[in-house]
Amino acid sequence: MNELLDYIEQKKHDETRQGEPLNIALNETEFKNNKHFYIESYGCAMNFSDSEIVASILSKQGYSLTPNIFDADLVLINTCSIREKAEQTVRQRLRSFNEIKEQKPGMLIGMLGCMAERLKSNLLEEEKLVDLVVGPDAYRSLPALIQEAEGGDRAVNVLLSREETYADISPVRLDKNGITAFISIMRGCDNMCSFCVVPFTRGRERSRNPETIVEEAKDLFEKGYREVTLLGQNVDSFKWKGEGKNDDKQAEVLVNFAQLLEKVALVNPLLRVRFSTSHPKDITDEVLHTIAKYNNICSYIHLPVQSGSSSCLERMNRTYDRDWYKNRVDAIRRIIPDCGISSDIIAGFCEETEEEHQDTLSMMDYAQYDYSYMFFYSERPGTLAARKYKDDMSLDIKKRRLAEIVDKQYQLSLESNLRDIGKTYEVLIEKISKKSEEEYCGRNSQNKMIIFPKGNYKIGDYVQVYIESANKATLKGRVVNEII
Repeated sequence: MNELLDYIEQKKHDETRQGEPLNIALNETEFKNNKHFYIESYGCAMNFSDSEIVASILSKQGYSLTPNIFDADLVLINTCSIREKAEQTVRQRLRSFNEIKEQKPGMLIGMLGCMAERLKSNLLEEEKLVDLVVGPDAYRSLPALIQEAEGGDRAVNVLLSREETYADISPVRLDKNGITAFISIMRGCDNMCSFCVVPFTRGRERSRNPETIVEEAKDLFEKGYREVTLLGQNVDSFKWKGEGKNDDKQAEVLVNFAQLLEKVALVNPLLRVRFSTSHPKDITDEVLHTIAKYNNICSYIHLPVQSGSSSCLERMNRTYDRDWYKNRVDAIRRIIPDCGISSDIIAGFCEETEEEHQDTLSMMDYAQYDYSYMFFYSERPGTLAARKYKDDMSLDIKKRRLAEIVDKQYQLSLESNLRDIGKTYEVLIEKISKKSEEEYCGRNSQNKMIIFPKGNYKIGDYVQVYIESANKATLKGRVVNEII
């Protein structure tokens, strides 16, 4: 279980898109009932956050969360469709769930999330691997769908919404460290990147009322949390139009992402604020100046480039080119000199030439990423790329180009970490190191993991850590004085 907790913590902070399993059924909630549910989540941080919403909805129906699938009356899998590997993994897990179901008649199996719309017919009718299918905007209908499935019907709701944000639902925090938490600030995506299924699986973009976001942050801080991550497919396009008072007259007010960041930062200077994910076409200098203004807004930006080639970016429909991306990197370095930057990179996209691949490698050198999430292209049915372009890169070429990207990133990560030796960073203690019970670990503002001796400190403390050594993944040091 300790290894699982470590894995979850790493996945939460990495916001990966690799479609790897994330079992978050860790502890039972305070709601007790004869019925129990077990949930696994795959993919990105948004899915983890959605699972916390689902847990809240089920808890209000009297379900208790169990870490043991054999105790569960309801087994849920929150899915990811970003890569083919993720879908294959989900199918394998569903088959293993059904083997357990054979030993426990009456158990229901449900699929949630991004795979729901595309694979509902296959999994419900043809393969009969699930009893209910629920899309990302239909979680409120879970109780009714469960009732249908208990009656022997195959229950499904994959309708997308232009309004649903779940703003009124208080998530059940499934990670029990009580220090870090997600806050979903918006749902859906209006960008139509040619390789991406998200607009089709999560619907159109809509933002939450900023006051509900601030209230959620306040509530978390009062409960002892010391870090929140604001989540959205493209946080920089957050915008809220509401009604405000101006000289006793109703007037429309607009809150953008920079203003939202400031509102959350002002909750308390001891509450760290992170966010994910930024889009290069939308991130503004206003956002960067807001980060620079507040010490508790972390100096870290995940800025996916996908490719360093303007021609490849055009085929990807990313709506920016190489020079624009470099301009945004330059702005970050100018306004927030100590900012950490990470990226997403796709190797072997449709029609990618060797010259375009070299452009990606040179962009990595230019941006000096601290780390990246790197994949070779996986065609997703229904996307613009699947309709318009031929997936003409051989697997050997994809793997070779990916290996070169990975090698480049390992070099950049090591160089970045070695430059930190001799520096002192404020670190929020998050957990016990998985390699030693005598060490803690936590991240600095730049999102780098730092390991250090426990001393007399506790999880949730801020400490100053002097960096003594480093490898490509981790910094190691010692506490020089306690901040709080």
